[in-house]
Amino acid sequence: MDIHQDDHNETRLGGERAGRTMLKEVPVQQAVGMRLAHDLTQIIPGQFKGRLFKKGHLITESDIPKLLDIGKEHIYTLELGEQDLHEDDAARRMAEALIDESLLMSEPHEGKVSIQSPVLGVAKIAKDVVDQVNRLGEIALATIHHNKAVAVGGKLAATRVIPLVVSKQKVELVEQIAQQYKRTYGCAPISVSPLPVRRIGLLTTGSEVYNGRIKDKFGPAVKAKLEALGSVVAEQRFVPDDRELIVKEIKGLVAEGYDMILVTGGMSVDPDDRTPGAIAAAGADIVSYGTPMLPGSMLLAGYIGHTPIVGLPGCVMHDPYTSFDVLLPRLLLGERIDKEDIVALGYGGLL
Repeated sequence: MDIHQDDHNETRLGGERAGRTMLKEVPVQQAVGMRLAHDLTQIIPGQFKGRLFKKGHLITESDIPKLLDIGKEHIYTLELGEQDLHEDDAARRMAEALIDESLLMSEPHEGKVSIQSPVLGVAKIAKDVVDQVNRLGEIALATIHHNKAVAVGGKLAATRVIPLVVSKQKVELVEQIAQQYKRTYGCAPISVSPLPVRRIGLLTTGSEVYNGRIKDKFGPAVKAKLEALGSVVAEQRFVPDDRELIVKEIKGLVAEGYDMILVTGGMSVDPDDRTPGAIAAAGADIVSYGTPMLPGSMLLAGYIGHTPIVGLPGCVMHDPYTSFDVLLPRLLLGERIDKEDIVALGYGGLL
């Protein structure tokens, strides 16, 4: 946005167009009784960064030392033009246009509005809309990744206006982009799909675990991941490295009607690792054995009927984030994973 100086203490925002916004510069000593045109930030390195005074704050004598302490020898009063929006109002309007009405919005703060999830769920973010908004300039939309799990109160996105004042036309363009998306897809560009409670059947393979030679570490790790997303391991079974027994137990878990079957152990290329072959022999339609993501490249994803079955590689025991963590939220939602979903894990998949 163009900025022109009318005289030594008055700035015109928006060039020569009609309805321009005026900022008047006033020495702080003469500003008592005036109201701030925008938020003022205080930074104390290593201790604090945040809003010292809010937009609209009525300046008093006691505020003058604080203003000088943050390097403000002048303050600005604002006369907003009819074609412009203040940063706070613009950020609020953009957020309102882009989100599902169930989401939570913060109050504008220094030209920014944060968007949060009211539920434990999975973020649904239209990346093409995010890109279109950010191409407009002078405004910003930042989000988390599409299909990422989000906690109750977790941040999904934030809208931000870069200058103090932005044209109404630019914000109206954001509103039009959002409305077009809603008309086309029947949902907002930013939303959350709540995670349902799923009952999971877990089969742990390995003669060393089955015979008690070593302690099972898969079970606690898998249970923790599922419980964090609101689901439970309804049953865990143990079986030695015997293909026929593994097939039998997989079929038994499927017969119980669990929402998903997870099979741990024996997922490497060692000749005595029988799990991938057993999953196939149990009747699974294998989407992929292997993913282009590290850690988690040895994961197997498939379906027995409509029931997802996932063979988990050893890294799930000890790595906090693997290909399993990427796919799990969508599997819990009941979305079907296909080969292209696996292919897409490669970009950004070196964790």
